Amino acid sequence: MQKNADSPVIRIAATVLVVVCLSTGFAWGQGKMPVSRSEPIQIVSDRLDAYDEKKMVIFSGHAVAVQGDKAIRADSISLFYKKEGQPAKPKVSKGPDMGGGDLDRVEAKGHVIITQGPKTVTGEFAVYFQDAQKIEMTGNAVLKEGRSTIRGDKVIVLLDEGRGFVEAGESKRVMATIYPSERSAPGKTKP
Repeated sequence: MQKNADSPVIRIAATVLVVVCLSTGFAWGQGKMPVSRSEPIQIVSDRLDAYDEKKMVIFSGHAVAVQGDKAIRADSISLFYKKEGQPAKPKVSKGPDMGGGDLDRVEAKGHVIITQGPKTVTGEFAVYFQDAQKIEMTGNAVLKEGRSTIRGDKVIVLLDEGRGFVEAGESKRVMATIYPSERSAPGKTKP
């Protein structure tokens, strides 16, 4: 069943995607960033499918969600809502209410790229868990800022705690290449 752009499910989907886009700042050790309610959110994909019975919305085919300088790109972006009878974990987050109280998780699959300004996180699969306020990026995950990179099998960002970490795979190790001279003072960017 397809939904139009005025549907409450689609509006909730758009605001939840902003959480994923905004969360990338933690990978670089920055503090929480407020969600901008004044900037429009644009989501573009080749197809949008909404399934009420499955509690699922799928943006597929070159899916892109953009708000300001934040963007998430993937082959598909899927939103999963809690099913009836599935208990909702009490919210302890002091962040803004995104209107997605019944959201369970958001999954981005295939060629996932999350950007904010000069910062980029890439991988093959990303999941945002609403109740846990956690993001996991897997599949050759790479964090980049300028020429500095951190590579691992899995990147985990704990939004409520303002921290993240990178895990190695079975036969791999975490690898970081840092260019200290490229780092700028907090709140400033280099040309």
